[in-house]
Amino acid sequence: MLSYRHAFHAGNHADVLKHFVLMQVLQHATQKDKPLWYIDTHAGAGMYALDKGYATQNAEYETGLARLWNRTDMPVTLADYVALLKKLNPDSRLKRYPGSPGFAQALLRHDDRLRLFELHPNDCKLLRQFFKEAGHPPSSRKVIIETADGFAGLKAILPPPSRRAVVLIDPPYEEKQDYRRVLDALKDSLQRFATGTYILWYPLLQRPEPRQLHEKLQKLGLPSWLQVTLSVQTPAPEGFGMHGSGLFIVNPPWTLPETLGEVMPYLVNVLGQDAGAGFSVEHKIP
Repeated sequence: MLSYRHAFHAGNHADVLKHFVLMQVLQHATQKDKPLWYIDTHAGAGMYALDKGYATQNAEYETGLARLWNRTDMPVTLADYVALLKKLNPDSRLKRYPGSPGFAQALLRHDDRLRLFELHPNDCKLLRQFFKEAGHPPSSRKVIIETADGFAGLKAILPPPSRRAVVLIDPPYEEKQDYRRVLDALKDSLQRFATGTYILWYPLLQRPEPRQLHEKLQKLGLPSWLQVTLSVQTPAPEGFGMHGSGLFIVNPPWTLPETLGEVMPYLVNVLGQDAGAGFSVEHKIP
């Protein structure tokens, strides 16, 4: 499990989908005056270099964010996502990409709180350094970082004192039991805190586990949910590799279906690599 480093994949098509949606959820949540918590079960390093180190080995960002970088025809909400990233790359050259905590740091307000879990000691060290440089040292009440299993961490902090939270559940799925663990974590979290917004990310692979997870999520019978997937290519004949990703969101913003209806066809057109590219959006929002 500790072999996974997200730096290899930073800025790829899955990050584009995940962080674009996360941005929509956080922007909607911060429209209310009451403070909220952002909770990340697998937080990663906070910020990733794209011009050196791990990210250069496969350069996955070149078929992800880089394809959007200089576009001038994007839907407004997608243009806002790219504009936020350009603020983090002041010379307009794509050199850095934030992880989910980096997006939360940019979008949350003074009274909001971040609770971040990262089990990999090196990534956790980088995450602490990122927030220290952002003005939040280890003693900060606003940002608490734990070198811990986020699945277990959720149980200890739900429900949050503010009774408002956005929770990202985003494991690497290197181990098959992660598919069971995310489902168990979601069920347990909803029992503790049914009104939170939960964002569960998963890969699209030529394996039964993602399909089974998709089916089990649909059977939970939740009153308010949305599921979106993005495939960028036809699955490889040999069955290896991730051809897309999906998000299952509990208690999503009511505005999200319309936003995705505008953005997803565009992403398929720009990020799609062959005729197998496509998307799906399903939802039940009262």
